[in-house]
Amino acid sequence: MAPSIRLSPAARSLFDEPLAIAVQGLGPRQQVTLRTSLRDETGQLFQASARYQAGDDGELDLARCPALPGGSFSGLEPMGLLWALQPQKPFWRLVKRDVQSPFLLQLEVFEGHGERPGRLLAQAQHERAFLRDGVRRVPVRVGRIRATLFLPPGNGPFPGIIDLYGTGGGLPEYRACLLANYGFAVLALAFYGYEDLPKEMKEFHLEYFEEAVNYMLQYTQVKGPGIGLLGHSKGGDLCVSMASFLKGITATALINGSVANVGAVLRYKDITIPPLGINTKRIKVGKSGIADIIDALNNPLEGPDQQSFIPLEKAESCFLFIVGQDDHNWKSEFFAVEGSKRLQAHGKEKPEIVCYPGAGHYIEPPFFPMCAASMHLLFGKPVMWGGEPKAHCEAQIDAWQQIQAFFHKHLSGKPSGTFSKL
Repeated sequence: MAPSIRLSPAARSLFDEPLAIAVQGLGPRQQVTLRTSLRDETGQLFQASARYQAGDDGELDLARCPALPGGSFSGLEPMGLLWALQPQKPFWRLVKRDVQSPFLLQLEVFEGHGERPGRLLAQAQHERAFLRDGVRRVPVRVGRIRATLFLPPGNGPFPGIIDLYGTGGGLPEYRACLLANYGFAVLALAFYGYEDLPKEMKEFHLEYFEEAVNYMLQYTQVKGPGIGLLGHSKGGDLCVSMASFLKGITATALINGSVANVGAVLRYKDITIPPLGINTKRIKVGKSGIADIIDALNNPLEGPDQQSFIPLEKAESCFLFIVGQDDHNWKSEFFAVEGSKRLQAHGKEKPEIVCYPGAGHYIEPPFFPMCAASMHLLFGKPVMWGGEPKAHCEAQIDAWQQIQAFFHKHLSGKPSGTFSKL
């Protein structure tokens, strides 16, 4: 019998779901190389490969067989061929632009363990989708709001969340739609660099974000009385500002966010919060030309920079801080700890802080390959984001569960279940 690849689910799975990979019909203890390939919507190629040896029965099940040294990873890693995908173009990050179409994953099995692929023995294709059947995608252009709302199947009402990304701008939808697959009404909100919104990060007005909060609170399929906020990086400190000044926010989850206002002036009514100061002399550039910007920001506890600390003690929200302890964008753990101190000093509930050693800045939904370095729009050069691929992958899986549990607990009153903290 000719070798063949067996996948479960067979043809299509959600991007954040595990995929079981096995090869059957090999010779006893036959040595093979498995390779995965995926192209993003710009045509950029991502690849990973691993060396394996079949069992005595000619079966190779990635859940039971460890990868041998010499490939993109080694050891028992059933999902290694997905999380170890790396761009063939330097400093390129995998993002999903059109969530209505799946990524197409190619799997190939080659003979032997050579530097160059041997004879092709088997191949298969698999779709990695973002929208579960029945999830609705609703473009939102109401007043100034530029957003996309994702609604689970059924009439609801569903717990509502606003999802914000960072300095990349635009309108990334992939995290919001993956979250909607689990019963949340999620609004992916653009705030600059999109359609008629400001082109640059110079100043933000919280009134814009207030419009989005009110839109969600008034939406018939969104369950009140409050909504949740989810923000990564710059989106994180915007969420802290929203929770601090706006009404109707019950739960705020930050992924490597800041508790100081960063990168742009923030205005709300007669309040102005300046951005945290930056000293570019503290940026270190290695021989590779990649910048390490971890020390560039000033300390928000010192001098005039204290004015950039967001008064999160005003918030009526619960907080969850997801922290990658190898974040090289900024000191996420420091921000989480200082935010916690500030809340407790004002008699507020202690926030949940979940720390992941070996995780970098871009903690994405599960199985997105780790981006070690890419171009930074504000600095205009490639910067390192930190992280160790395997630890980062494990952090993404756990953080995704922590975020869902946090929102279910505070927005729908369901018990959060018990999830392991790494």
